[in-house]
Amino acid sequence: MRIVAAGRDVTRAGYYSEVVRFDQSEFEIRCEWGLKGLSALAPISDVVVIVDVLSFSTAVDIGASQGGVILPYPLKNQSAADYARAAGAVLASRDRGSGFSLSPASLRHLPAGCRFVLPSPNGAALSFAADHPVVLTACLRNAAATGQAAANLGKTVAVIPAGEMWDDGTLRPSLEDWLGAGAVITALSGTCSPEARLAALGFDRLRDCLGESLRHCSSGKELIDRGCGLDVDLAVELNVSSNVARLIDRAFCRVR
Repeated sequence: MRIVAAGRDVTRAGYYSEVVRFDQSEFEIRCEWGLKGLSALAPISDVVVIVDVLSFSTAVDIGASQGGVILPYPLKNQSAADYARAAGAVLASRDRGSGFSLSPASLRHLPAGCRFVLPSPNGAALSFAADHPVVLTACLRNAAATGQAAANLGKTVAVIPAGEMWDDGTLRPSLEDWLGAGAVITALSGTCSPEARLAALGFDRLRDCLGESLRHCSSGKELIDRGCGLDVDLAVELNVSSNVARLIDRAFCRVR
């Protein structure tokens, strides 16, 4: 029998199974989680959309809408300071309560033209790792605008919910990014993979109670407990922004 595991054929007598594919290539609209999902879907997709609702993508939307240039970075250590210095950019504060930071609320007054390095282990890490010519980032605020832009940029779209991390560094799929991905997918046309369809159906089911859902999900409660309720309030606003942020020369810039 030939057993397929992670794309490899293992042969045993008498049986055969086709190679399992994880790239959802039969469909025009694809959806998968995190770095593994990005690696599987991006190489065969015209457009990649990275979704990190709480809080990277929401921060990018607000910062870029002010005319800021947002440079994603995966780490919050000395290397981030070195990266910012080399890029002629300002480094985000590590504390959401002071200065410009990962807090979307803090970026409402980011100066136009400011080059701003924004580290995060989820959306920023995925964006930094994305080796693809067309990368957008989306949140609930600009889901429809980003979906429409993605549809204009290509026929096949990979929507990547970033998720969060457990304490041991493993991926924690998160409600907010699943809903954000679904919001983008509903703005796209084309055949949807089952994964993409489920994300869209989940968003549709909770569309009328997004605020309640995100404030009571694990990530929302964590931010509210840390005194960052305004960040959650900004993140749950649906399609209030026409801003589309595209990764150009390793930085997210407003392109519409």
